Amino acid sequence: MVKAMNVESFNLDHTKVAAPYIRLAGTTKGANGDVIYKYDLRLKQPNKGHMDMPALHSLEHLMAELIRNHHDTVVDFSPMGCQTGFYLTILNDDNYDGLLETVEKTLEDVLNAEEVPACNEVQCGWAASHSLEGAKELAKELLEHKAEWHKVFAE
Repeated sequence: MVKAMNVESFNLDHTKVAAPYIRLAGTTKGANGDVIYKYDLRLKQPNKGHMDMPALHSLEHLMAELIRNHHDTVVDFSPMGCQTGFYLTILNDDNYDGLLETVEKTLEDVLNAEEVPACNEVQCGWAASHSLEGAKELAKELLEHKAEWHKVFAE
C-alpha cells in the first residue's frame, strides 16, 4: 500500500492512466467562496514518453499567452516537471466541456502561431531553449486525440 501524499498527483496511479487526457485534478475553495479548479493536461504516457524541453517550453509560452484569449479566469498554465503534461488552473468555472473547447481553440491558435511569445532574454529565463515547430507538433498530436481527452484510465 502506497502512503497517501499531500500532492494530489502523487496519489494518482500513473501506471493506470491513458494519455492523452484532460482531467480535473482537484479543487480549492477560498475563504470568500471562490473555487480554483486544477486540471491535469497529460500529453505523454507517464514513464513511457516525455516532451522534449524546447518544444514543451514553447508550448507552455504559447498556451499560457493564447488561452487567455478564450477564457477570462485562467489563473495559471504550467508544465509538469516530469515533462509529460501541464497543469491548468481556472477560477470559478466548473464547465468541463467548456474547458475542452477552450483548450481546443488554444491549440488551434498554436498551430497558426508565427512566433513564440516572450521568447527573448528580457522576458524568459532560458530564451535559447525554444522550438516553435516542436510546440506545433505537440499541439497537432494532442488535437488528433481530442476524442480521447475525457478518458483518463486505460480499460
